[in-house]
Amino acid sequence: MNPGVIPGAEQTDQGVRTRVLLILAVALITTGTTLVSLLAIRRPLRNLIVDNVSSELLHSVATFENVRSQRMTALDRENALLADLPSLKALMTTSDERTIADGAVEFWKTSGNELFALADRNGRIMAALVAGGAADQAFRADLQSFVSGQQGSYFVSGNRLFECSVKPLYFGSSSEGTLLGYVVSGFAIDHAAVEALSRATNVDEVFLRNGHLLASSLDPRFEKEVSGIPAHPSSEVSAAFTIMLGGERFLAVSRQLSPDPAAPLTLVELKSLEPEERAIREIDRLVLMAGSLALVLGAVLMALLSRFVTRPLEQLAAGVRAFGSGDSSHLLPYRGTREVRELSAAFAGMRREIVDANQALLESERLATIGRMASSVSHDLRHYLAAVYANSEFLASGKLPESERAEILAEIRTAVNGTTELLESLLMFGRTGSPGRRNLHSVTSFVEKAVGMARAHPDAACVTFSVEAGDAAETEVLADAKQIERAIYNLLLNGCQASRAAGTAPGVAIAVIAREEDVVIDVTDNGEGVPTGVRDTLFEPFVSEGKHKGSGLGLTLTQSIAADHGGGVMLVRSRPGETVFRMSVGRGSSRASSAFASHARMGE
Repeated sequence: MNPGVIPGAEQTDQGVRTRVLLILAVALITTGTTLVSLLAIRRPLRNLIVDNVSSELLHSVATFENVRSQRMTALDRENALLADLPSLKALMTTSDERTIADGAVEFWKTSGNELFALADRNGRIMAALVAGGAADQAFRADLQSFVSGQQGSYFVSGNRLFECSVKPLYFGSSSEGTLLGYVVSGFAIDHAAVEALSRATNVDEVFLRNGHLLASSLDPRFEKEVSGIPAHPSSEVSAAFTIMLGGERFLAVSRQLSPDPAAPLTLVELKSLEPEERAIREIDRLVLMAGSLALVLGAVLMALLSRFVTRPLEQLAAGVRAFGSGDSSHLLPYRGTREVRELSAAFAGMRREIVDANQALLESERLATIGRMASSVSHDLRHYLAAVYANSEFLASGKLPESERAEILAEIRTAVNGTTELLESLLMFGRTGSPGRRNLHSVTSFVEKAVGMARAHPDAACVTFSVEAGDAAETEVLADAKQIERAIYNLLLNGCQASRAAGTAPGVAIAVIAREEDVVIDVTDNGEGVPTGVRDTLFEPFVSEGKHKGSGLGLTLTQSIAADHGGGVMLVRSRPGETVFRMSVGRGSSRASSAFASHARMGE
């Protein structure tokens, strides 16, 4: 693994940005706070409004009783004065209904009440006068029942409601005199009266008899619906209850005014909750507006704040990515919060340590490589130079026959060629990685030239070569001819050395296979096979342990040349009698290297 690459840097899951999380958190907190505020304010406020309206209704009931009591006190006093008038007593002594009816007009005008009536001692109505309409027979019959029954002070006839005072007329004193009849005075409880009462109590008043509306201060569109309110069974004020009238919510209390169970008279006092509902909705709107404004301002402020916080983090992440790709000079952030600055400083220190450690490691590996190279090359050079030196002494003696001189000269030539080959390998190994000059060539021609070069090498003596190649045009690649020939030559020479070491009839087979993206060369020998302990280090430079002979650069050089040409070298299989090395050369496309790696994973 490259020491400069950070593990996991190749992952593609980038997650969510911190800025987005911060803004989302502010949005959730603001929204949640707004909703909780609405719920926290709305319920107590609604309960408070209901309590206040209930108190207001109960207060209005008390106000109604006070007003009624004052009016009834005044009415009783006025009616008592009329009952004591001698002229009225004289009128009642006539017992003539027409005379009493005519005389009652003057007394009615004097009283100023909406209802005035005179009844004889048996309760029969002798005169009945009412404002705003005539007293018909039904009205007189209902009034007679009221006077005879004497149940409460409320008189109801048809759709008309009155509160009346009934006083007896005595000839003489009330204790010893003779009962002449009754004086009835009353005031009407109609729409105008209820309106005046409603203005005084600030609530709406409704009078119902058996659910039938008698008088009301309500809007006419609500009157039909209010008629369905059941009669209250008690004279005590009921608990506040809610009713819906015309889609509008009202809070109401009720009480029974008349003791007559057959036709109970009920007072209902109502107050609309619509103004309070509008106030609640206005408060909700204000809270939502405040929440929305807080959300917008909070999001903007958090965006600015997160920009201040996350921008250095993004710069630091960019520095980490740059360092992972090998750029150790990328500028790291020096601004931001304390934590970001500390993290940036820590990463800068770590980066310096890693760069220094990598540099030291590379220097150590370079020195180790030079040492291995010197150790390997010096052994071969000493061997070749010793052969040249010894054979040169023999030649210098001048006493050797011509045949021995030729043999010694051949050995010197072999040593010189070996030295030259070793130096060429070192030079070519140093040049690997550079593109070089490449032209379109046939791999088949490379194989033929490499076989010719291998046959001339002493290690190929007695080795049988077999070549299986297809059409030369199908194996064309864009390559450096000299490098590819050398790479194939190294594989062939390696096979020759392995097959000769086995002691059997040595043989090397070469097969050229054309594929879509590359050309494959399989080199098979019949040697003993590659030892298991050597296979992991087979392509490392200057590693000759376990190999039959040489400096340890042959396979390494072949691997580097193949990699430079978009391919590679691999050991396909190795067993006694069959060892197969495979080399691939890309046709000049960048896809060839990935194709070779795919085939290598599949074990082709």
